[in-house]
Amino acid sequence: MKRRRIDPRLAKSHRNYSVEEAARLWGVHRHTVRAWLKAGLFAIDSRRPTVILGSELRRFLASRRAARKRPTPAGMIFCLRCREPRPPAGGFVDYQPRSADAGDLVGICPVCWAMLYRRVNLAKLDAVRGRLEVRVTQADSRISDCANPSLNHDSRSPGAAYANAQP
Repeated sequence: MKRRRIDPRLAKSHRNYSVEEAARLWGVHRHTVRAWLKAGLFAIDSRRPTVILGSELRRFLASRRAARKRPTPAGMIFCLRCREPRPPAGGFVDYQPRSADAGDLVGICPVCWAMLYRRVNLAKLDAVRGRLEVRVTQADSRISDCANPSLNHDSRSPGAAYANAQP
């Protein structure tokens, strides 16, 4: 079964929810909401039907989400396949600029050999990289930057592709 992301903001602060209404709101089973009650979610009182204050639902779910968060330390990139922060293989990453002030750190996971990507602000690059060796790559030039733009244009080596093709 697919794991759901439960958004605490769906609960209205000034509304009361029954167990069934809370389960319907997040698309989970009633027993899940009852397990939340056993795990520390407070009901308004001990009578039936069990009623939960919306602000309490929001607080409980937000605290659970915050407890599961693990910030990625400097010198590591989160591997989506391993679901762990890992240092890139060999300690090498490429910085690929996406805009004037931000880009991606790209490396390879040493465990599963998947590509690792981490979005980083250029001003914070030194704080994020840790002990990694970063190679800054330049973006490819645009076709409009050429003297003779054409549809069959290779911006890395203008004219080299057609040098041998002309009679």
